[in-house]
Amino acid sequence: MNAVRTERIGSTLLITIDRPETRNAVNAAVATGLAAALDELESDASLRVGVLTGAGGTFSAGMDLKAALAGESPGVPGRGFGGVTEAHVTKPLIAAVEGWAMGGGFELALACDLIVAAGAAQFGLPEVKRGLIAAGGGVIRLPRRVPHHLAMEFLLTGEPVDGRRAAELGLVNRVTEAGEAAAVAIRLAERLASNAPLALAAVKKIVHATDGMPEADAFALQRDQMRALMASADVREGMTAFAERRAPQWTGQ
Repeated sequence: MNAVRTERIGSTLLITIDRPETRNAVNAAVATGLAAALDELESDASLRVGVLTGAGGTFSAGMDLKAALAGESPGVPGRGFGGVTEAHVTKPLIAAVEGWAMGGGFELALACDLIVAAGAAQFGLPEVKRGLIAAGGGVIRLPRRVPHHLAMEFLLTGEPVDGRRAAELGLVNRVTEAGEAAAVAIRLAERLASNAPLALAAVKKIVHATDGMPEADAFALQRDQMRALMASADVREGMTAFAERRAPQWTGQ
C-alpha cells in the first residue's frame, strides 16, 4: 500500500498521508510520496490547489522515530522534512488537520498556506522532550506566525494546544467539528481555485520572498510581479469578465 494517496476533486488535489497504524508518522516512503504529490500538483495546469491531510482521523505524529533509528531519512534533499517543509510550491496548499499534528506533523501544517483544523486537533512541537529541536521549520516559522513569547512557550515546553486555541492564536483559519476538516478544506480550496492562478502564485511569491526584505526592495519585487500580471491573458480575461458580468475562464497564461 502506498504511504501517500492522491485524489483529484475538481481542480483540487487531495493529498493523504496513509499510515494510520503509525499515526501517519513520516518515514522515507512518506517523504518521497509527498514530494511526488507536490510534483503532480505543480505540473498539472488543471490543478489549482492542494489539500494535505492524514488518514485514520489524525494528521501526522511527526517523524517516525523507529524508521529514523534504522537509518531512514524523513526528508528529501532540497525539499526538507517530509518532502514539504522546504519545497517550492507555487500553488496554494491547505492543511486539513484532525487528531495529532505533532512535531514534524505540525511543521508540515506550518509549511502550508492555510490550516483547517478540528477543534479537538492537537498541535505541538515536543522535540525538546527528546533532546532535539523542531528543525523542520518549527523554530523558524512559528515565531513568524505568533507573538514571540507564545512561540517560545510552544518551543521550550513542548506542550500541545488544541485546534480552538490554535485558532485563537491565529494559526488556524477554520475550526471544524471532528471528521470535517478535509471537507471544509476542500470547500475553501474551491474558493481559492475560482481566482486567477497567476495572481495566486504572485501573492505567494511576494509574501515569501519579501519576508525580512527592506521595504524598498519588497516594493520593487512587487512591481515586477504586477508588470508580469498586467501583460497576462488572465488579467484581460478578468477585466472582460467583470465588464460582461460573467465568471472568468482562467487559462494561467
